[in-house]
Amino acid sequence: MDDTDRQLISLLRKDARMSVAALAYKLGVSRGTVTNRLRKLEDEQVIVGYTVRLRPDSEPERISAWMWVLVDGNQSRAVIASLLGEPAVYTLHDTNGRWDLLAELHAENLTELSQVLERVRLIKGIANTETSILLATYR
Repeated sequence: MDDTDRQLISLLRKDARMSVAALAYKLGVSRGTVTNRLRKLEDEQVIVGYTVRLRPDSEPERISAWMWVLVDGNQSRAVIASLLGEPAVYTLHDTNGRWDLLAELHAENLTELSQVLERVRLIKGIANTETSILLATYR
């Protein structure tokens, strides 16, 4: 990845719906260059999808939670792959300290969250988890 790729990703983080023409104009390159770079970033799975960000208060019933994960032995790759395959895992972070991973979970209600936690606990290679429900977001 070069500076143009990083700038392209930065623009998409701000507005993933920006047109190829607008991206090309802002980057000072041709539309073909943007199209080729996007295809390459997608093929290499640097870009794995496009999404919509919502205001935290736009879905007042949705539950967000943070799950800290302790990986057993050298099972990190398998655990990460399994967690990335779990639809309720919104973001996944590699960390240092007591816990190996931090997952942001989203669920429609407590029943769904309970089901997610059950599925995650069954993933081979997870030694322990700790989950906290997000009550309020201030910033």
